[in-house]
Amino acid sequence: MKKLTLLVAVIATSFTTFAQVGIGTTTPNASAALDITSTTSGFLPPRMTQAQRNAITSPAAGLTVYDTTTNSNWFFNGTIWVNAAAPAAGTTHFVGQSYQGGKIFWLDATGQHGLIAATADQSSGIRWFGGTYTHTRARADGIGAGLKNTVIIIANQGPVDGNAFAATICNEYSVTVAGVTYGDWYLPSRHELNLLYLQKTVVGGFASNAYGYYWSSSENDNGYAWLQYFVNGLQYSTNKSGAYYVRAVRAF
Repeated sequence: MKKLTLLVAVIATSFTTFAQVGIGTTTPNASAALDITSTTSGFLPPRMTQAQRNAITSPAAGLTVYDTTTNSNWFFNGTIWVNAAAPAAGTTHFVGQSYQGGKIFWLDATGQHGLIAATADQSSGIRWFGGTYTHTRARADGIGAGLKNTVIIIANQGPVDGNAFAATICNEYSVTVAGVTYGDWYLPSRHELNLLYLQKTVVGGFASNAYGYYWSSSENDNGYAWLQYFVNGLQYSTNKSGAYYVRAVRAF
């Protein structure tokens, strides 16, 4: 009986002509293959985690899903998955876009500002500290906090031994594109590093081996700072003398 009721409801609300389908209307718009008309309900796309979305085999350009990991609609543009949140008029930015010396991995709600990652690692094994354990007070976290932390780390290290460390190689990194040099790179905060991890496939070039740990600029205490394992996304506090990967980021 339920199946019969459903069939009657579909027949009553749908109309097909010349490969057009109307739901809630008997006169689908001439420009639409599917015309859904309603003032009380919305369209609900398939819902899945980011991992499930990324596992879709050979997605078609235009394929749309609701990503429960980021709580937003995403569509496949033929090359990469893109957050469907519309940027402000006149902007063309999207996650994965090559821009100002790197690749965009996060955008704010306007689509006009965000974070860019370098296209390759700045080191495959370098320490966090400059040779002396000290409280640098680089404890900031969140968007933009990595820049403040990087400055604080360099300024408030104890006596250094002259060798490079994670914050300095990011601070000294620069890249020139079309005659413009971008030199305002920094070591990402713990939160920024996690945002980068979530887009590691889009940005590319990250270590996927058992030693794929990346430093953040967020200090934990005198002897420890935070890093993230780019295989499973877990974050750990570890000794500042450890040699781990570094990927610089910048804001725009």
